[in-house]
Amino acid sequence: MTSHGADMDSKLRAREASTTTSSANNLNVVAPEFFPHGQRSLSGIAVRAFCLGCALVLGLIGAALLAYNGSHLWRPFLFLATLAIFHFLEFYTTAAYNTPIAYIASFLLTNGSQYRLAHSMAFTETLITSYFFPRYQSRIHPPWVLALGILLIVVGQAVRSTAMMQAGTNFNHQVQSRRNHGHQLVTHGLYHTFRHPSYFGFFWWGIGTQLMLGNAVCFVGYAGILWYFFKSRISHEEKHLIEFFGDDYKAYRARTRVWIPFI
Repeated sequence: MTSHGADMDSKLRAREASTTTSSANNLNVVAPEFFPHGQRSLSGIAVRAFCLGCALVLGLIGAALLAYNGSHLWRPFLFLATLAIFHFLEFYTTAAYNTPIAYIASFLLTNGSQYRLAHSMAFTETLITSYFFPRYQSRIHPPWVLALGILLIVVGQAVRSTAMMQAGTNFNHQVQSRRNHGHQLVTHGLYHTFRHPSYFGFFWWGIGTQLMLGNAVCFVGYAGILWYFFKSRISHEEKHLIEFFGDDYKAYRARTRVWIPFI
């Protein structure tokens, strides 16, 4: 090998060694929040996504088998699948379109004790009526009501997820009291017609689940609680939005609707 060739070989080896060292150093600067038990733990995200996938498959297969055999117990299984889709999409849309604030909490699996209590009561009511009072359930929730419930679930989920995508980094699961850098008033897409389309989606999604489940008591409870929650939240949030955007938001509010009754 000539001296020139030897020099080139030495330079290449030195460059490769530098690249390897740099890559190793980069591994050491990964933020602690991405490690197990961190707010963005990659293993935690994987486990939750896997469990939601299992719940979706179990729910769909269970609902299909029970419906095929004429049992009303297909309803809670389909509710399980519906919840799995909802919580997965909450994280996915945040991670894909609002990456800076994508945390494990974005799954909304720990969405407060009242949220868990509401779904527990919905499961309990539909299990009792589906097993012990199937005729009563069919009478108060005929096929057209069931179809309406499933339609509301699909539309509500589609609107909410699409709204989160279109808002991008302007969306947040928590009401913001301070305007973040780059926060813009979104008025395109669904936001051109809907004010707070993600709230619209969740409200009608929640109503639809109770129609699908054949729940009478929880239907009334969900409707009342969701209406009060969103009325209070929207009133609070819009005070801050007026502070952020002034007359622009007032004009936007005047020409749009929430499409939740009496809000």
